[in-house]
Order: sequence, then structure tokens, then C-alpha cells
Amino acid sequence: MRGRLLLILVHVSRFGLAALFLFAAGAKLFTVRDFAANLSNLVEANWVWPAAFAVIAAELVAAVLLLLPRTARLGALVSALLLFGFAAYALYYVYVLHGEPLECGCFGRLIASQLGVSTALRNLALLVPAAFVFFGKPGNVKVEGTPAGAPQTSPGQTL
Repeated sequence: MRGRLLLILVHVSRFGLAALFLFAAGAKLFTVRDFAANLSNLVEANWVWPAAFAVIAAELVAAVLLLLPRTARLGALVSALLLFGFAAYALYYVYVLHGEPLECGCFGRLIASQLGVSTALRNLALLVPAAFVFFGKPGNVKVEGTPAGAPQTSPGQTL
């Protein structure tokens, strides 16, 4: 029963993170000029657009990797790196740059969120589902007496 619950948590985490990154990338594309303007605090003017498209592309890559079963663990790793990087930037902006309150652009202008500690905490909390996917990949979960990693068949089914 615990193995099945872990399997459910892994799948919910995997598809939830994929949906989050797809939504975030889509929202950024929808309001790409505003997102690029927010990045002007981080990078030089001639790097704003490449950085904007790199963030969007990285989010799309993370989502696709999470959706594909064979690359889910890699997707979890990419997701964790993105989430950690976004959290680090939020804290850097507030505590090192002493920046004024700024819309983070995490979800375009569709969902307003101030760049700061709450944004960093949200991103760090999302590391939990990424850890579920990375460490609890379905192939590593033991279900009802089956050895971890062994093919799982139903009664009467052959490989």
C-alpha cells in the first residue's frame, strides 16, 4: 500500500510540475515584452531577449522531460535547478540588490506575484515534488512484494 501511495505521489508530482512549467512558459510567451523588461534588472540590455527565451526554453524542456517516462528523473533535476535558480535570484534581488518591489513575471502578467522572499519560499517548496519524482521514480518503487526495478505483471500475464 505504501508503494502504491508513493507511486501516486510521484505521478502527481511529475505531471503537476510539468503543468506548472508549461503554464509558466506559456504565460511568459503571452506577455514576453513584460517578462523581458523584468529581466533587465538581472542582465545587460543586449542579453535581455536571449535570457528571456533561454528561461522559457528551459521551462519547456523541463516540462517535456517530465512528461516522458524515460526522462522524468532528468526532468526533475532540471526542474530542481530552475526552481533553485529562481529562488536564489529572488533572494539576491531583495537582499543584495535591495531592489524595489517588482512583479516577478513568473507567470507572465496572468498571476501577479512580487519578487521576494515569498517567491523564493514557493520555489523552494516546489523542490519537494521534484524530489518525489527524482527519488521515487516508478521503476524504483516496490509495489506489493515485487522487487524494486522488477517488471510488474498482473496474474496470468507474461513478459
